[in-house]
Amino acid sequence: MSLSLSKDVLLAHVLAFGLAVVVPLGLIASPASAAGDRDDAPASRPSASASQYQTAKTAVEQKRYDVAIAILEKFIKERPRHAGAHNYLAFAHRKLGRLDVAYKLYKKALELDPKHRGAHEYLGELYLQRGDLASAEAMLKKLDGLCFFGCEEYDDLKKAIARYKAEKAKKS
Repeated sequence: MSLSLSKDVLLAHVLAFGLAVVVPLGLIASPASAAGDRDDAPASRPSASASQYQTAKTAVEQKRYDVAIAILEKFIKERPRHAGAHNYLAFAHRKLGRLDVAYKLYKKALELDPKHRGAHEYLGELYLQRGDLASAEAMLKKLDGLCFFGCEEYDDLKKAIARYKAEKAKKS
């Protein structure tokens, strides 16, 4: 009796076996960790769910900043080491003009995850809002080091700095 498997079935078995070996070893990074949304807190915290975090992100995207702030503050009480949550909370406060609060939260996000590209970008934008071009350029330089092959955060901050310089030149 010969065993005949199609290429698709064979590939599925190889992938399943490979994942069964790799995933328990923690060798596959999740998209969230690649994006800087890591959380070093224990995973057994059911009240601070991923859906809460996603709801807050959606509220930010919809510019419902007060809603996002309420959700993220609760989420951070449960998962205080979640750099992405601190970053989104800072972003919401910054968009509402609360620059001092946002600054502290961006610094906290970077303390938790010094490689968090979003926090570097948004902190650079906050510096521009404060008129601190040198600090914004320092954030751009840090992003350049973090984004080996380039990244959206670097590109966005670079554009924001260029706009800032163009506006300053118009006023001169």
